[in-house]
Amino acid sequence: MKNGYRLSAATGLHKGDRAYQQDQVALWAHPRVAGCVMGVVADGMGGRTGGRKASDQVLMTARQLFDHYAPESNDAPQLLRQMGLQAHLVIKLTAIAAEQEPHSTMAAFLVQPGGQCHWVHTGDSRLYHFRGNTLMRRTKDQSFVQSLVDKGELTEEEAAGNPRSNVLVSCLGTEADPTLEVDGTPRLHVGDSLLACSDGLWHYFTTQELGMVLHSLPPRDASQFLVEKARSRAMGHGDNLSLAIVKIEPLADGKPAGATATAAAATTRH
Repeated sequence: MKNGYRLSAATGLHKGDRAYQQDQVALWAHPRVAGCVMGVVADGMGGRTGGRKASDQVLMTARQLFDHYAPESNDAPQLLRQMGLQAHLVIKLTAIAAEQEPHSTMAAFLVQPGGQCHWVHTGDSRLYHFRGNTLMRRTKDQSFVQSLVDKGELTEEEAAGNPRSNVLVSCLGTEADPTLEVDGTPRLHVGDSLLACSDGLWHYFTTQELGMVLHSLPPRDASQFLVEKARSRAMGHGDNLSLAIVKIEPLADGKPAGATATAAAATTRH
């Protein structure tokens, strides 16, 4: 991205047809370094208050660590792992104090100045990286049905409709330590998009559909479209859903290279 770029971003959140909201989503520009942005999605589980407490803890932990993060340290993978481990510990302590069983998934990405990007996930919240409308990378769900897909016992299409599709083999707050998968790309390109989202969103779309929407629409419009389409396809049985989008766009006239997502960020909340 020798000629400069800007980050355009948006988030979306909807409680679906549930009685209460347990998903949480956030998108932050670094408080001191332009061009450094973090997005986090957390899908809480454990009853009305337990699940929300868990997802809240994920976001609070992520924000605290991100605010103290030094982008020049090149320790993004370590930061992301630390986010997961600390949130996991705090959620477990919350469970002891409240006599509840709060758990949460997590999918988070960190864009560095210059375009380097890393992400982390646990559970079945996903991170997608598209170049144009082409999928470059996608996290693999840590779920029971994904293990069946890996064994060749189910296709991806069959897994989506399996009644045990919500059974996870790893998440935050469980007795066992979570599996925190960290990955990334050494350089994002103009035209790339990142999407972090909970299963309440991705369940209703093919990868090809997501790629086309992110490629064709600016993040704010894409967020609104995906929320509305997911709600329509759920036909009154939708889960909580959350998403965070960042798109790498050409540098507009008069805007500094590596502009943060602050001015371009928009939120769709229902």
